[in-house]
Amino acid sequence: MKIIVTGANGFTGQHLCITLANKGFEVHALGRGPQRIAVHNQLTYHNVELTSVRSVLRVFDSVAPDVVIHTAAMSKPDECDRNRDACLQNNVEVTRYLLEASRYFPVHFIHLSTDFIFGENGPHSEYDEPEPLNFYGESKLMAEKLVQEAGVVNTIVRPVFIYGPVWEGQRPSFIHWVKNKLTAGESIKVVTDQQRTPTYVYDLCNGIEQILMFKKEGVYHLAGKNILSPYEMAVTVAKLVGLDAKLIIPVTSAEFPEPVQRAKKSGLRIDKAMAELDYAPHGFEEAVRLSLL
Repeated sequence: MKIIVTGANGFTGQHLCITLANKGFEVHALGRGPQRIAVHNQLTYHNVELTSVRSVLRVFDSVAPDVVIHTAAMSKPDECDRNRDACLQNNVEVTRYLLEASRYFPVHFIHLSTDFIFGENGPHSEYDEPEPLNFYGESKLMAEKLVQEAGVVNTIVRPVFIYGPVWEGQRPSFIHWVKNKLTAGESIKVVTDQQRTPTYVYDLCNGIEQILMFKKEGVYHLAGKNILSPYEMAVTVAKLVGLDAKLIIPVTSAEFPEPVQRAKKSGLRIDKAMAELDYAPHGFEEAVRLSLL
């Protein structure tokens, strides 16, 4: 089985590529610029500019994929709001190009979306109506609709607040940011009035493997089982690593305003994935321990 993974130089993309390569799949990792993902004998890296439809078609012709897993995205909500044209190009048009290329092959297209397509009143199930609160969420919802209407075998996966081990050259996830700041003796402000269901990256990778192995179609939420605020997450990190939790200053969203609106009560329900994929995510404490210790 030949699998194309986009966004291969990113945090999720790197973990997913190596996970699939370790399972014996032939992985074709698509990234922008030089290879940052580790060398693996089951993995071939392609430097591809996904915003160029010709580049996309060329690599598809070369690989002839069985599966496409689209993780690449412009994913910072504040940046998406400031640069809306770039957001649409990277999140919507790139998805369109990949879907166009997929039509020439019997491809299973797996698209990574986000909980940001929803608004308040979470955690949300796959059957809840989308109601994005910011432009990033709107762009990802547009991409979802393209996938669903493309006429290819497809699955949409929605994770939340992804975290996990960090390799050399990767940007730190939230839990590593907390650890690094507290280790340096710096105080940090973290919001208490936002709820999330953070996703351990290897739970996400395992869920995606189940989807492609059993050719599951539709929408699946692959998130964590614990509902936590960022403040609770930070305190858990401090406790597990043995750092001073008093350096973590609790603030509300009103005290710590952000450029774009984010839901206070968000997160995703994972009942469907647990029933249909045998999805069994780690608890947050256990996953943090695996990521940091």
